[in-house]
Amino acid sequence: MRTREEALQYGLSFPDTYQEAPFHDANWQLVRFKGNKKAFLWTYEKDGYVNLNLKAEPMRAMFWRKIYPSVQPGYHQNKEHWNTVILDGSIPDEDIRVMIAESYDLISDSPAKRIYEAVKKIPCGKVATYAQIAELAGDRKMARAVGNALHKNPEPGVIPCHRVVNANGECSGSFAFGGAGAQEKLLRKEGVKVEGGKVDLQKYQWKTRE
Repeated sequence: MRTREEALQYGLSFPDTYQEAPFHDANWQLVRFKGNKKAFLWTYEKDGYVNLNLKAEPMRAMFWRKIYPSVQPGYHQNKEHWNTVILDGSIPDEDIRVMIAESYDLISDSPAKRIYEAVKKIPCGKVATYAQIAELAGDRKMARAVGNALHKNPEPGVIPCHRVVNANGECSGSFAFGGAGAQEKLLRKEGVKVEGGKVDLQKYQWKTRE
């Protein structure tokens, strides 16, 4: 990868992204995530090369810098959390793509995304409570946000939201994945006993702290 066009094209291949030149300077072309409008890919020419500014976790930032001399502390950005990648031909395309993807993952993080990732971890045959998922997603106080996210589940076949019940083990009366009774049916299919619209948490709750 040597050109700005290649980098921008790859950045725009990620979901919910758009390109922008916010500084009224054609030399600076950014790709942002629509969810929060934050940029995860900065492109500009400097010293005869196209440069990319990419966000990275501090340990990963240092990891990339140790491997490639052309990965340096972020130009005009926080040196701990951003790297500048110089497209001088010394870095394999595959690793440049990995660095762009890592930047995208960090910038596009959202409560809903964390909630869905937590729900995916609930084993078949087990259930978790709203508060439990909220805690796994980073904030036990956002149990209500968990409920809202579950009702907007973008991938019902992938994100098993039917495995989430309230603090008393009760299923949702108006389940979002097929109407009343659908949640109970899905749980029973996985071996979870449901009586009176309720699951025995002592027996079926996912023990996340084990």
